[in-house]
This record gives sequence, structure tokens and C-alpha cells, in this order.
Amino acid sequence: MLFEKENCVLLDGEYIFDSHAHYDDSAFDGDRDRLLTEMHGFGVCGIINCGADFASSEQSLFLSHKHPFVYAAVGIHPESADGYDEQAIRCLAADDRAVAIGEIGLDYHWDSVPRERQIAAFRSQVQLANELGMPVIVHDREAHSDTIDVLSELRPRGVVHCFSGSAEMAEQIVRLGMYIGIGGVLTFKNARRMVDVAERVPLERILLETDAPYMAPEPYRGHRCHSGYIAFVADRLAAIRQLTRREVLAASRKNVRDLFGV
Repeated sequence: MLFEKENCVLLDGEYIFDSHAHYDDSAFDGDRDRLLTEMHGFGVCGIINCGADFASSEQSLFLSHKHPFVYAAVGIHPESADGYDEQAIRCLAADDRAVAIGEIGLDYHWDSVPRERQIAAFRSQVQLANELGMPVIVHDREAHSDTIDVLSELRPRGVVHCFSGSAEMAEQIVRLGMYIGIGGVLTFKNARRMVDVAERVPLERILLETDAPYMAPEPYRGHRCHSGYIAFVADRLAAIRQLTRREVLAASRKNVRDLFGV
């Protein structure tokens, strides 16, 4: 579902760089190419499309070769850690359209994969990223302590995406030299914790993201998300920080380019 452009008009110079999306997801099977072709009309100048397993990482690379403003991250999500193959990810990361290792990390919400296997796959992929000089895109769901332990020990460059921890944890991640990914949750009515994070994290350490097709912001919560919806997240962050939308989008865009080298 596309939002009506008049609901969130982007002015000249206000361009969106979505630091985390999944356009390989089956939710886009019916209109993927048409939607990506239309992204410039929503002010989108760049997208990092993130893999979650080998197949989706391959698809991310395919999309990045087909659409010049799309870049790929390749990696194994914790829910797919049982199928982790370091050499397979290494080969995908050698593609010149791959700009990060991700989406990787820990997810203790479902515990569908034993935690020790998740941690082993996470550590291996962070070490691979460090070896290759690439940033990581980290998934952390109800695994804050172990996530911090791995990041503190291995000290990668990267971002903790769809951040769900406390402001104190966010500040700890920033001290490690990493970025905080903020998306649609910031616009939710019960998002007090995320507002605290948005108030306290330096703007130069914030990346805006969608996690499309998931996590659509208000007023489209519950609908399929796409990169244009970042405009609503930017408006909320601008209000919190007493900035303009242009300033927020420009800062996030610079941060994405600095981190991923695009």
C-alpha cells in the first residue's frame, strides 16, 4: 500500500536513504519492480537491502545489480543460524554490490535456534566482517546482554538496527563507535523508551530505516511498509530534537554513506 504523496510532501533537497529493508520478502512479490521503480517519486535516493539467509542474501545482490540505488547486505539472521555457512557468506560478500554483513545477531524471543548456535554464527560473521573491512547490521531481540558482550569484545563497525534497548544501552553502543537504527516504532503512541533513545543518541549516530515490509509507522501501522514511509519517522525525530525534517534526513543520509561507503 502506497501512501498518498500529499500526506507527506518532500521538499527539494529532502531525500531518504533507507538503511534497512527487505524487498526480497514475499510481501513484494506482486509489485516489487514497479514499487522500486517508483521509489524516486517518494524521495528515496538509496536503500540497503538486507539478507536473512543464503537465498535472501543472493536476492539482495540481484536487486542491487538491477536497481543502482539499492545496495546489498549479506548474512544469516539468528533464526536461520542452523544453516550458517561461513564460506558461502564470504563468497557473497565478495560481490562489489555487497556493502555490509547482515542481518546478523541474536533473537531470544522465540528461541527457535539454540542460543549457543546463534552466538557462534553471530561471532563468526562479526569476525568475517572485521576481516573483510565491512560493517555489520545487527539484529538484537531480547538478547541485549549477549549482544553487547559480542560487540564489546569484537568491536565491529556497524549498526544495531530496529533498536529496542534502553537509552543507556544505546549510549553504550555509541561509545563502541556504532550506530543506532530507528524506524517506525518511534511514531507509536507507547514508544516512550524509543523517544528517550531519540533524545539522547547523538544525531550523527542515528540511521533511519523501515525494516520494510514490516514496522510501518503511524499513520500506516499494520500496513505493508516501504522506504517512503521514513518521512514520517523523520518528522517525529525532528519534533523530538527540535530540528527540521531536512536536517534529520540529511544527517541520516550522511551517516548511511559514512558507514556503508556508498
